[in-house]
Amino acid sequence: MTHFKNRLALISFLTDDYDAAIAWFQSALGFVLLEDTNMGGGKRWVRMAPHPSAETAFLIAKAVGNQADSIGRQAGGRVGHFLFTDDFDGMYTRMQKFGVTFREYPRLEPYGKVAVFEDLHGNPWDLMQPSNP
Repeated sequence: MTHFKNRLALISFLTDDYDAAIAWFQSALGFVLLEDTNMGGGKRWVRMAPHPSAETAFLIAKAVGNQADSIGRQAGGRVGHFLFTDDFDGMYTRMQKFGVTFREYPRLEPYGKVAVFEDLHGNPWDLMQPSNP
């Protein structure tokens, strides 16, 4: 049997404005810009991640045509992204400072400390500090 060494490299994040998305991820979440390459015709290859050596990154994708209907509803209204941290209170404070909207107060669950927040387009995310990292 052949074994493949696969990994999840990129997840598309739909936006209507590359620069606004870059600025939000950098300020609100402290993400780093890994790449911003002009592809011509108004299209860019923009990769962002929580830190430079993160295994998985976002590909910031500008919605075209009817894709714009999915901005802010990428997971159909469910939490679609989970941001893990080793300092929940510090990250929560940082995010509040940058105006991030939290849908709830932090709560303790068997799996860790968590609170649902919204990104710049209203997509719900979990900010989580797992009990067992």
